[in-house]
Amino acid sequence: MLLPSVNAFNDFFGENLLEDDWMRFPFGNDWFGGNKSAAQMMKTDVRELDGGYEVMIDLPGFSKDEINVKLENGYLTISAARGNKQEEKSEGKFIRRERYFGSVSRSFYVGDAVTQEEIKAKYENGILRLAVPKKEAAVEEKNPYIAIEG
Repeated sequence: MLLPSVNAFNDFFGENLLEDDWMRFPFGNDWFGGNKSAAQMMKTDVRELDGGYEVMIDLPGFSKDEINVKLENGYLTISAARGNKQEEKSEGKFIRRERYFGSVSRSFYVGDAVTQEEIKAKYENGILRLAVPKKEAAVEEKNPYIAIEG
């Protein structure tokens, strides 16, 4: 039941055709401003276990305080933001900058039956691990018949 959110520009392999390597200039200058997609920045593995799912997301270089995990309307959203901390040194200029500064976010549908308290998160060595329980939405049995008085 754990499904990634859909991006209109994703092809059948989940890669963004507008940001693939064939559209990049040499030396890291991108046509579209240098931003990588969240799927490229947040490589994710999802493992199905007996009682739930284990979600492992690569977030190298982020601190725990720069990562947010939110559950809203059945969607688990993971976001991370890192500001451009300019070094105080006035010596020299950058010839190439490849470290990422900015924000990334991904969402996965986990269902309305899962609550925030049931999801466990741990961040260690650049990997965010989430334990998400398997829960089926409660199905209410409704009687389609109307009682007739009399």
